[in-house]
Parts: sequence; structure tokens; C-alpha cells
Amino acid sequence: MAKFSLVIATYNRAEQVMITLRSVARQQAEASLWECIVVDNNSSDHTAENIRAFIAEHPQLNIHYYLETKQGLSHARNAGIAHSSGEIVAFIDDDEHIVPGFIDAYLQLFDNYPDAMSAGGKIIAEYPTGRPQWMSKYAEEPIANPMDFGQAIKVFPKSRIPGGGNMAMRREVFDKIGVFDTALGRSGKKLTGGEESDLFERMARQGMTCYYVPAAVMYHIIPESKLNQDYFSRLAYNNGRGQWERAVLHHRRFGLFVKELCKWAATFLLCLTHRPIQSKYLLLLRKNISKGIIQAACEQN
Repeated sequence: MAKFSLVIATYNRAEQVMITLRSVARQQAEASLWECIVVDNNSSDHTAENIRAFIAEHPQLNIHYYLETKQGLSHARNAGIAHSSGEIVAFIDDDEHIVPGFIDAYLQLFDNYPDAMSAGGKIIAEYPTGRPQWMSKYAEEPIANPMDFGQAIKVFPKSRIPGGGNMAMRREVFDKIGVFDTALGRSGKKLTGGEESDLFERMARQGMTCYYVPAAVMYHIIPESKLNQDYFSRLAYNNGRGQWERAVLHHRRFGLFVKELCKWAATFLLCLTHRPIQSKYLLLLRKNISKGIIQAACEQN
């Protein structure tokens, strides 16, 4: 039985997931200590063929392919949990690559910090076609979710949670608070998220400690297709809808509206210190998040 399970949920990224898997194959950790569970969430391209071929080419590694026909990232991740055997379960996505010491970094963290119930690593945005001029650190957050809190292991900042493509938990977390809420999260082309925020909020309510692991580095590959106004607006809109869904779930509707008003004030101030093209996207971000919140609230009522 493996000590560490690495879960990858994938959907219609037959070529991109190969980049992810090749980085998994380069892991320095002893192969007997870990397994990789790849969950195909009903892909209609040649994802299954590519993954099976990769597994056949790497018989020395403990990599397994599973098909999950219930559409949605939460369903796929939950299937990964169910099929895994490790006492530590980590999640990465199919649009990234990880450093060779990734698994070792998490293993050492959980061995050396017995109070750690979950953890997250460093996330670095990678732009194959170049970082666009309109990108600011605030606009980059919903697209790439970069994360860097320095080079020291520490308790995760209270205002942040690990990124969904670079997070790990002890298995007992799921035994105590449950798995990902399948009513939340991306599904097919739907960009609404929130399943990770919900899970970490449930962990926080139980007093579970989360650590930052700087050596667990993940590079998030951002293709040109995600660097346009239409995608950015849709992403922000669905972010807003996801925020409303979690606000309803955790009984903080009024608080969400107050928080959003404060963010509008902060956005106007930020626009004074950024270039016009960056300010345009900051306003687009805020406008579409608010639109998503309001429309989701109106639909419920």
C-alpha cells in the first residue's frame, strides 16, 4: 500500500495531461512510497488512449487510470479519493507540471509536522506565449492563482487557502468532514468553482492546521486561449456565482454583499496606481464577479 496518493482529474486535455504525467514520472521519491490516480472525467477526445499508453510505457511506476462518468471536478476528485490507498492524498491538475521533489516535499512535511492536517505548495504561473500587458497580480489570481509565501515552511496565511492544483490532506480529513461537495466546482465547460474553498472552510471550522510547503512547486501553464477578455469575463462571472453558492451554504449572504462593496472601493483605488489597460481588466474582474453574485442571488429568489 502506498503512503502517498497523487490524484489527477482530467477532462479533454489529451495533450496537456501528458506534460503533467511526464513531470510525475520524474519524481525523486521512492516509487514504492507513492501512487498516481488519474481520473478521466468523461473526456470525448483521446485522453484515455494517451494515459493508457503512458502507463504501459512506465511499468515501474504505480499509475492507475479510472473513468468517472459523473460530470464535474468534484465527482472526479472524489473518485480519486475512493480509488486511492495513501494515508496522504494530494491533488494536482491536468494543466501543470511539478518539480521532481514535489512528492518528497509533502512526505517530509507530514512526517515532520504531526499537527498538519493539510498543506499547499508554491504555484508559479507559466505563460508559453508571454504574460499579457493587461495582467496585474490581482487579475492574475483568478486565472493562475499564483502562490508564494517565501522559502520557509509555515502555517498557511489565514486569508488564503492552497490552490486546487497543489494541495494535500491526510486521509482522516475526509473521514472527519467528508469529501468535495459535488454541488460545487467546475463541470464540463462550466467555470464555477468553490469546492476547494468549501472544503478548507470545513477544515478550519474543525480547527485543522494547514501548512505552506515551499519546496512543493507547481508550474501552472496558462495557454493563450485563456488570455482574452471573453474568457476572463466568463471566469470572473462564474467566480461570483461560486461565491454566492458558498455564501448560501455557510449562511453569510449579507456578509458577501458587504465584502463585495468594500472590494469595489479597493478596485477604484487600485485603478489609480495601475496602467489604463490593467485598470480596464481590474474593473472587468469586479464587474463580472458582482454580476455573477447578483444573478445567482436573483435566481435563488
